[in-house]
Amino acid sequence: MSQNPFRLDGRVAIITGASKGIGASIAQTFASNGAKVIVSSRKQAAVDEVVAEIQAAGGEALAVAAHVGDTQALENLVKLAVEQYGRIDILVNNAATNPVFGPLEDSVDAMDKIMQINVKAPLELAKFALPYLKAQPNSAIINISSVEAFIATEGLGCYSVSKAALNMLTKSMAKEWGKYGIRANAICPGLIKTKFSEALWSNEAMLKYYLKQTPLGRIGEPQEIANLALFLASDASTYSTGAMFMADGGILQ
Repeated sequence: MSQNPFRLDGRVAIITGASKGIGASIAQTFASNGAKVIVSSRKQAAVDEVVAEIQAAGGEALAVAAHVGDTQALENLVKLAVEQYGRIDILVNNAATNPVFGPLEDSVDAMDKIMQINVKAPLELAKFALPYLKAQPNSAIINISSVEAFIATEGLGCYSVSKAALNMLTKSMAKEWGKYGIRANAICPGLIKTKFSEALWSNEAMLKYYLKQTPLGRIGEPQEIANLALFLASDASTYSTGAMFMADGGILQ
């Protein structure tokens, strides 16, 4: 282990959904701690911008546009990462979707897409990365889940179901792949100030209700999730696997 267990020097990380919000913060945090990062999201211009910021700060990064709902794009993402850096040590499944906010009965048509992006894609990408993760000591998979996996919030039913499934997928990864030295953990954020959740925190009444339920009395920032991801990717967490790490301001207490 390195003298500073939080450093990621020499390691290579793929981060999906990394053009903004939590994903971009994770990419920047990993790069600033020595990792080579593959910044991936749907639009090339968006990931190019994040990579430019990382490089301007002295980090090393590669921008790869990939839609996680496209199996071929996921396979190509892994291929390009290995061609560029020769290895994969860390996989962060952050990309997610929630195209509906409304009654459960009106969400049926969106269910396939939600499960495809939020559950199947993390498994597919992990499958393609698995041979390379096996080859490295203390490799790590980090799935970005949600506090909504543990509670039923009206209007978010199908999204909650998908995140509960992602948590069990994380446990299954940890159970089956631990023998290869691969650790798999999930981060379950509460309300974080990102574009993805803007419909919630920009609604004054909804925000007031949420803050009333949250012991810390505020919403979170993407950097706070990135810091936890750094812990889970690094040698600081070498005995942690199959766990759900809450970052919700205490709302589930």
